[in-house]
Amino acid sequence: MSTIIDRDRLVPPTLNDSETEMVKTAERMIMACLDHSRAATITIESDDGSCPSVQVPTQILRVLGQTLGLMARNHPVMLVPEKQELSTVEAANFLNVSRPFVIKEIEAGRLMHRMVGTHRRIRFADLMDYAKTMRITQQKALDMKADNARELGLEY
Repeated sequence: MSTIIDRDRLVPPTLNDSETEMVKTAERMIMACLDHSRAATITIESDDGSCPSVQVPTQILRVLGQTLGLMARNHPVMLVPEKQELSTVEAANFLNVSRPFVIKEIEAGRLMHRMVGTHRRIRFADLMDYAKTMRITQQKALDMKADNARELGLEY
């Protein structure tokens, strides 16, 4: 299982059936262990003892378990530092919108940014807040549209 770097993007690993089962089992075991343990750290050892054991804080193991769960369901996983800043192009790619749309949202004050010289930089945390707000707004609009359709007898 390896990640392939294709120019500037990461191509996620493709798991075969046995690897997928292994990942699912690992996720279940890690999460079960964390649910029943009060330990501050958990020791990981190799099965043949050829590698030294390592102690891992439970918070890190929980992140690993959640990551394995997402990978087992073929969900993309990307770890981003909390204070990471993105360009408008990167933000547009993340949101799956155009760069001009991101600029319009920045200029309207709906998306926070800071200027670095003449370039706009968007904190990843701010981008996630914006994406959450955008999803909530979209869901409300869809709910209202569905309510209007029901009132007009346009069930589908």
